[in-house]
Amino acid sequence: MSETSSRADRPLTVITYVMLVLFGMAQAVLGTFFYGSGPAPLASLGFDVAIFATCVGAAWGMRRPAGALAPAAGWFAVVFVLASGTSSGSVLVTASVAGEWFLFGGAVSIIIGLIVGYVLWSRSGRGAGRGRPLGPPA
Repeated sequence: MSETSSRADRPLTVITYVMLVLFGMAQAVLGTFFYGSGPAPLASLGFDVAIFATCVGAAWGMRRPAGALAPAAGWFAVVFVLASGTSSGSVLVTASVAGEWFLFGGAVSIIIGLIVGYVLWSRSGRGAGRGRPLGPPA
């Protein structure tokens, strides 16, 4: 890859990371309002799996562990704000079974997604030297 090509790709890379942060934020907002839908922890577990898949998929798509970090950062920022109580005592994520699965399960899912992204797509991880993402051979 030439230097000119690398400079031309930089704005696209920045835009992609911004979109990944926004996607993580959108998942947090959606999860905050619908984690209690259906049977108690079922929707929460679905949101946990979704943020895990987003982190791993972002690392795969960007071919860098930072790809997993972008949606994780957006998710954590929004969930922290929405789970914090107001001065009047209102909270959006309650201390119910579903709320705890959404918050703690999401955090654990993100941590596992970050580890998977690091191991598979970092230069120093076990995936070092592979040079290509997982998937069918090219």
